[in-house]
Amino acid sequence: MSKNNFDVIILIGRPAAGKSEVIDYLKKTPLEERSKRFHIGKFEEIDDFPMLWTWFEEDAILEKIMQKPRLHTDKDGYFLYEYLWHLLIERISMEYSKRLRDADYHQTHTTIIEFSRGKEHGGYRAAFPHLSDEILKKAGIVYINVSYQESLRKNRRRFNPERPDSILEHGLPDEKLERLYKEIDWEEITAGNREFIEIKGHKVPYVVFENEPEKTDKPEVLGEHLEEILQKLWELRIKKAD
Repeated sequence: MSKNNFDVIILIGRPAAGKSEVIDYLKKTPLEERSKRFHIGKFEEIDDFPMLWTWFEEDAILEKIMQKPRLHTDKDGYFLYEYLWHLLIERISMEYSKRLRDADYHQTHTTIIEFSRGKEHGGYRAAFPHLSDEILKKAGIVYINVSYQESLRKNRRRFNPERPDSILEHGLPDEKLERLYKEIDWEEITAGNREFIEIKGHKVPYVVFENEPEKTDKPEVLGEHLEEILQKLWELRIKKAD
């Protein structure tokens, strides 16, 4: 752990919950202020959406241009195999391991890991064990909490059909959002402990960013709430070390 900054933050929540808006806000916050208020210095993101989108593009090329079988998804864009969801998390872990080739990486950098998982494809209970020990022993979790109805509203609002690959402007069709993300297991896996989740023997601290009513569309309100919950996460990180 660096002197004043987190090593790893796992940022999760339903699609359109506000994860990308939080990251965008942090990018726009000057480095010194970001470190002081949020315990985040220079940071790099590892997001499974670009990996997922590459699979969609490859399948389209295979089917439409090369007249070959699709590798990852069916014609409606659903994964052919549930284990592909877990492969994405393993890819995240691999990408993180590459950063650790620089022995001093976390002296200057925080890694923010971003993804969403619903019960339909195993939920967080199935996803978390695919995170590496290197991630879990350093990580704190920020869960952005919105209802399914709010996720649906914001997903519709942000979708730009001209930029479906954009981090800030991608979206899901209503029927796909309902099937994949209406049911989640966050409350189940955090029941009984309001501070830590045990994953593969690691005690991982967590906090909840309440984003309903929406805070991530108001920079000042976003910043205030983010500062509050990250300070709590920092205190849990110290408590864990004691």
